[in-house]
Amino acid sequence: MKNESFTLPPYLKALSVMIFIITLVFFLIVGKSLLVPLFMGGFFAILFTPLCNWLESKKTPESLAAFISLLTMTAIVGGLLTFVISTVSTFTQDFDNVSEKIVNYSAVLDDWAITNFGVDLDIKDKTNTEYIRQQLTEHGSSISSFALKAVGSLAGIVLIPVFMFFFLIYRHHLTNMIIQIYRDKDPQLVRMRIVKLRKVVLNYIVGVVKVMGILAVLNITAFSLLGIKHAIFFGLIGALLNIIPYIGPLIGAMMPMVYSFLTKDSLFYPLAVLASYQVIQFIEGNFLTPKIVGGNVNLNAFVTFLGLIIGGTIWGVAGMVLAIPTLAILREIFELNEQTKPFGLLLGEDKKAETASTDEKTK
Repeated sequence: MKNESFTLPPYLKALSVMIFIITLVFFLIVGKSLLVPLFMGGFFAILFTPLCNWLESKKTPESLAAFISLLTMTAIVGGLLTFVISTVSTFTQDFDNVSEKIVNYSAVLDDWAITNFGVDLDIKDKTNTEYIRQQLTEHGSSISSFALKAVGSLAGIVLIPVFMFFFLIYRHHLTNMIIQIYRDKDPQLVRMRIVKLRKVVLNYIVGVVKVMGILAVLNITAFSLLGIKHAIFFGLIGALLNIIPYIGPLIGAMMPMVYSFLTKDSLFYPLAVLASYQVIQFIEGNFLTPKIVGGNVNLNAFVTFLGLIIGGTIWGVAGMVLAIPTLAILREIFELNEQTKPFGLLLGEDKKAETASTDEKTK
């Protein structure tokens, strides 16, 4: 007697996919306080795995190598946050003459409107300078609370290094577990896939860090030549925000523009900041990222943009940062199985398929 295979009707398949997506989104929203530190700890662990491997190659115990890597990460991130918070706290002193500048700019706008249109906008009298100055002061000192909200909670900040430490210690154990899950396949092939997946994420993160370093140098140089105060701060922030595609560079450009607009006596400075930022972003988009990051992620622009929107909606800033490497991991996982390869093709660039088709034609 032949075994008859059972197949679901198309409408039930579509319904099951919708139920799965709804359940997954609900799980991500409810588990944000735990999942965000878990993902962050995992990516930090991947970033510091080479250091951990090098220490272990020098006969350092696994736990000690993981602890040294953890201390290194804590020192770098802690030092950067300390510098940012201490710099922002001094912004209040730079805003002493903001009220006077806003009144002057309002008067110029009123004169321009009267001269060209014969309309008195009366912006100068309507401008509440004290309220604007108060808002600038309050938001200038809230960067620590912004970082706290990005992770989720204070417990989340504590959990990130804890998860990173355990991921580093048990990375070999996790690899063996995955090999046991796919025990019907060749263990060496599964191990190669895991190593490839880890290298994809590592190369992406290292490439992004290199690009951010070069951008920081370019930004600091440009802002210093323009005489913008806190050039190091704005250069570092602009480079760090570049990790969020499309949105990050826009925010990174607006911050020094607004600051120079409020603290300088001429409109030349904010316009010059915008021009220099455009030149630097052109260099980054056409030379730095293609050469350094290259095709490590290989995600198409639509999936990248959609992932940023979904990640920002579910997890906020942390979701936007984690969206790109997470999608890159999913693409690699989808390509492990013949049944899920179409989803990997959906996430990837079309150039890969075009290259493969041209290679077949040449054969």
